Amino acid sequence: MFLVGVLAIVGIVLGALGSAIVQRLSNPVARYRQLYLGLLFPFALLSYAVFRLVGLGYAVVGGGTGAVETLLATVTELLAAGVVGLVAYAPTVRGVRNVRDIELTTSRALVRMGRYVLGLSVFATVITAPLETGLSPVVLLAVVPALIVAVLVAAPWIIPLVRSVRMPADSTAETVHCLRERAGLTVRDVRILDTEREGTADVTVRGAPGYRRLFVTSTFLDVFDDETATALLAIQAGRQTERVLARVVGGLLLALVPLFVALADIGPLWPLVGVSFGLIVTSLWITRRGVRAADDYAAERVGPDTVADALERYADVHGMEPSRRRLANPFGRSPPLGNRIDRLRAQAAAE
Repeated sequence: MFLVGVLAIVGIVLGALGSAIVQRLSNPVARYRQLYLGLLFPFALLSYAVFRLVGLGYAVVGGGTGAVETLLATVTELLAAGVVGLVAYAPTVRGVRNVRDIELTTSRALVRMGRYVLGLSVFATVITAPLETGLSPVVLLAVVPALIVAVLVAAPWIIPLVRSVRMPADSTAETVHCLRERAGLTVRDVRILDTEREGTADVTVRGAPGYRRLFVTSTFLDVFDDETATALLAIQAGRQTERVLARVVGGLLLALVPLFVALADIGPLWPLVGVSFGLIVTSLWITRRGVRAADDYAAERVGPDTVADALERYADVHGMEPSRRRLANPFGRSPPLGNRIDRLRAQAAAE
C-alpha cells in the first residue's frame, strides 16, 4: 500500500502541474483532453504495470494461484491503478470548471469518474482473464475477440451501470423521435444521460444491429435547437451507416492477430509487433475516412452548411476552439474538428 501512496502523490503532482499549464495555453478544453489521454491515463497504465510487476494483487488477496485468486488479484491491481488515476484527475477538475464555466464540483466529478473506473476495471478483468488461465494462443485468439464483441453488444445495458441514466418523458421521447426521423437515425429506444452539471452535450449509439440504443445527454436536449440537434444526430446516423465503430474495433482485433502469432512462437517477435503497429495505423486511417463519409451523409440529409454550423455550435458549447492540422494525426480516430468544418464549408461553396 506504500507503493500506492507514492504513486498517488506523484499523480497529484502531475495532475496539478498539468492543469496549471493547460489553463495558460490556447484552446484549454482540447488541451485538457490531451492531458488526460497523453499523460494521466498512461500514468495510470504505468501504475497498473508496476502493481502487476510487484504482485500487489496477490499480496492483497493472500496469494494462491487458482482461477478465483487470479481474478481477484487482477481486479485489485486494476482498481489500485484506477485510484491512482482518480487522484491524479482530482486536481484538474477545478481547472476544467474554470475554463468551461460549469458548476461541476470535485466530489461529483470523482463520483462519476469512480463509476467509470469500477466499470472499466471489471471490463478489463473479463477481457484479460483468459490470458491468466494458461490457454493456448490459438484459443486466446478466439476467446479474447469474442469477449470484446460480447461487451460491445451488451453496451446498452452496461452503460446504465456506470452512468446516471433515465427514461425520457413522453414529450421528450416524441421530440427525439421526430429529430431522429429527420436525421435518418434508426435505433430501438432512447435513454437520457444526466449531464446537468458537467455540461457535456453528446449523443452516442451503442448496441448490435436490431437493438441499438441512443444515449443522449440532458445538456444536448437543453442547449441545441432542433436544426443543430438534427444535424448532429445525422452525423451519428452516418457513422452507423459507415460502421465507424466497427472499423475501430475490427482494426484493433485484426492488430491482435500478429501479437498472438508471436505469443505462439510461430514467427519473429519484433517484425510481428511492427505488423501489428502498421495494422493499427491503417485501421485508424480507414476510421477517419468513415468519419468523413458520415459527415457527407449528414450533409446530404440536412445540408453541408447546416452540419458545419452544428459542429461549430458543438465546439462553442464545450468551450473548444476547432483545431486544424495540415497533416492528419496517424493515431487519431477522427480528423480535426476544424478540418471537418472547413471541408463542409467547401462543399457548400461548391454547390
